[in-house]
Amino acid sequence: MPCWPWGLLLTAGTLSTALSLGPPAPADPCHDDGGAPRGCVPGLVNAALGREVLASSTCGRPATRACDASDPRRAHPAALLTSGGSTTSPVCWRSDSLTQAPHNVTLTVPLGKAFELVFVSLRFCSAPPASVALLKSQDHGRSWAPLGFFSSRCGLDYGRPPAPADGPPGPGPEALCFPEPQVQPDGGGLLAFSVQDGSPPGLDLDSSPVLQDWVTATDIRVVLTRPAMLGDTRDSMAMVPYSYSATELQVGGRCKCNGHASRCLLDTQGHLICDCQHGTEGPDCGRCKPFYCDRPWQRATAREAHACLACSCNGHARRCRFNMELYRLSGRRSGGVCLNCRHNTAGRHCHYCREGFYRDPGRALSDRRACRACDCHPVGAAGKTCNQTTGQCPCKDGVTGLTCNRCAPGFQQSRSPVAPCVKTPVPGPTEESSPVEPQDCDLHCKPARGSYRISLKKFCRKDYAVQVAVGARGEARGSWTRFPVAVLAVFRSGEERARRGSSTLWVPARDAACGCPRLLPGRRYLLLGGGPGTAVAGRGPGLSATRGSLVLPWRGRVDAAPAEAAAA
Repeated sequence: MPCWPWGLLLTAGTLSTALSLGPPAPADPCHDDGGAPRGCVPGLVNAALGREVLASSTCGRPATRACDASDPRRAHPAALLTSGGSTTSPVCWRSDSLTQAPHNVTLTVPLGKAFELVFVSLRFCSAPPASVALLKSQDHGRSWAPLGFFSSRCGLDYGRPPAPADGPPGPGPEALCFPEPQVQPDGGGLLAFSVQDGSPPGLDLDSSPVLQDWVTATDIRVVLTRPAMLGDTRDSMAMVPYSYSATELQVGGRCKCNGHASRCLLDTQGHLICDCQHGTEGPDCGRCKPFYCDRPWQRATAREAHACLACSCNGHARRCRFNMELYRLSGRRSGGVCLNCRHNTAGRHCHYCREGFYRDPGRALSDRRACRACDCHPVGAAGKTCNQTTGQCPCKDGVTGLTCNRCAPGFQQSRSPVAPCVKTPVPGPTEESSPVEPQDCDLHCKPARGSYRISLKKFCRKDYAVQVAVGARGEARGSWTRFPVAVLAVFRSGEERARRGSSTLWVPARDAACGCPRLLPGRRYLLLGGGPGTAVAGRGPGLSATRGSLVLPWRGRVDAAPAEAAAA
């Protein structure tokens, strides 16, 4: 940031020249050649140029021989003070004649917006006043504070001691009382004030909020309190034919933009505002833009731009807020929190997918379709939330697949929504009382082959006749082999009291080992069994297929079927 021109020699001949000092501005003063932000300030200007001047007294109303407000050739309005007219043949503002005390006349200049002052000067067309007070406002004229006083008798006029030669005695800026305005060789006078005059040496504008406040003003007021020709008289009733007369009022300063703009512009309503950069906004670039809340607003300095940073929302949010606690925890690097994340994202930075969605690894995080729906199966999944990285849904026991849509190996589907997949029964090793060698099976039992007809007499001799579906392979239980079956139809029920539903079919272990009968999981069979003496110890409840039973593959008819039975 350019340094403040504290060392300007404020004389009548150099005031106008000072406003154009300095090297040519770069193409973009607020960014370096690489595009990185840097502190910048508007150029030094005469903030009063062209501004309206509100004078408490102006001659010409009523008209006199020397001044007539209705005649442009003899008018001396206050607008001449800021019109920027020729300094070789000045046209002067003039107050009414001051015939008795008090002799106060005020000149007020609204600057339109906040400026950071460098100097204030007022050139007089006649002998300058013996006492002048210089005031500033920071709230557009609602309140006023002194900048400095000029008088030959500081104690009497303003109750202050003369300004010390080495500046204010205190640690901060202070309104001091300086000698009365200088008288020029042409008989006029010059009031010249530099804000440096009221500031202790060594204060840096970048790092001193007190100094920043001292130089800030929205309005300037000059109070002319005592004509020079009164000298030191205290007679308030003295009759003096005198009027104040001045020709040029300058307020040298920079448009206050807090280091975030290099110029000021007029908005659509004609108000002067900063052309803010670095993610800032406002008349003075005094706040961050709504989405630039990743760190708190700070004034730019010559060493650091302190640009407002956009929140990191990966393109999924339009609003964010600042959280000071997060900012501190991050080592003062980031404090933005994204609001109302879109595109199925969530999190402080909209950096992960919301519940029910997972990250598509084939798309960039900023892609609008970066999050895909989990689509977890409503029955097979234990919840709707999947793994954020893989998309794997939480499956119930025995269920597998990315969306939990099928049974795992070793499991079979059931009709229960609670346990949609149940473990497939696995038969254990067959335990036989006496080993059966393969060559002995032909002697032990021989399954029937071909067609087999069942007469009514033979049907009636059986204890029960049922249609069964074998659920799994047989499981050895001592001298028996146990088959889980489902009774699908009951044609005859005897002592076994066969009923539809889940049941157990018991086959002698030796018969089962030799395939008498040969029962395959998932197949249906017609089972005719039981009869006198079928209740045998060593097996549990259920049906039995012993040597006197018939087990026939089901073909939809009872009268005839290919036979595959135990020996009758």
